[in-house]
Amino acid sequence: MDFDFMPLIVAVVKVSVVVGALFGGVSIMTWVERRGSAIMQLRRGPNRVGPFGLFQPIADGLKFFFKEDILPPFVHKPTFIMAPAIALVCAMLAFAVIPFGGSLNFEFFDEAIPLVIADVDGGVLLLMAAAGMGVYGIMLAGWSSNNKFSQLGGLRAASQVISYELALGLGVISVLVLAGSMRLVEIVQMQEQFLHWNIFRAPLGFLVLMVAGFAETNRLPFDLPEAESELVGGYHTEYSSMKFSMFFMAEYIAMITSSALLVTLYLGGYSIPPRVVELFGLQGNLLAFAQMGVFVAKLACFLWFFVWIRWSLPRFRFDQLMQIGWKSLIPLGFLQVIASALFVILKPEWF
Repeated sequence: MDFDFMPLIVAVVKVSVVVGALFGGVSIMTWVERRGSAIMQLRRGPNRVGPFGLFQPIADGLKFFFKEDILPPFVHKPTFIMAPAIALVCAMLAFAVIPFGGSLNFEFFDEAIPLVIADVDGGVLLLMAAAGMGVYGIMLAGWSSNNKFSQLGGLRAASQVISYELALGLGVISVLVLAGSMRLVEIVQMQEQFLHWNIFRAPLGFLVLMVAGFAETNRLPFDLPEAESELVGGYHTEYSSMKFSMFFMAEYIAMITSSALLVTLYLGGYSIPPRVVELFGLQGNLLAFAQMGVFVAKLACFLWFFVWIRWSLPRFRFDQLMQIGWKSLIPLGFLQVIASALFVILKPEWF
């Protein structure tokens, strides 16, 4: 019985490329974050290692790799070691269903290859499940460290996820109601025209999903699980070397995934208007690379927005964080879901 190895090879190559792109994105974002914060604060930032400090992420990676890996004697060792791996793997797994190009545009040896790792009907459910599981790595790190600061950070992360996961789901459901599908490729296809982007149809859903995305990734002004001024470093206080860097990478990959979700659900994803495709004669692999370029450009804008917000707004108090989640985002999310349902029922001409 002959076995066709091509689908397996294609899957391995796609996974390798996407994982490599995510780690490359983490390196780039560390440089962008440091240079961006320096620009906002009228400083130079990294500028000694390579031109404009571009090799600084490589130096930081080597530093993490060669630093001593300290394992405190009072920690629960199996859980302490496993926690950063859980956070990193869940952050990467969530990107598996994000389409970054047309489903049948890229051709390799006369075979059309979909530019998404897992094009499944329930892709949104897989993404939400993987994103929600990432907090378990933070909670386990806080508990296993046997440190009061770490434990407080883990508890804060748990309460933050409980508060904002519902708002995040409502922001996603608003689009699912409009699209009538949980397949992300179909959601992108329905936004081919610029005026059909879901941000125009469900602006409140976009706002809710964006704010909840900040909270889910533990970025300022929602970084209470770390809160250096209060908890030293929060859940990763006792971590060092590559274990600490895994939490670091998980945060940035979660930020990339959150931005990709916003782009896919509300800003047309990789789609290029048909008139533009006809005007430039885009087809085949050329169209596929153009779509990937559009997707990366939109993603880059959101990632810069993450950096901009971090260095512009102060950290919320914990009562303010809870109030925003329960009293503001969730009611707005429910309002948008109801409005989306009414749009589907009434079907106005512009819709």
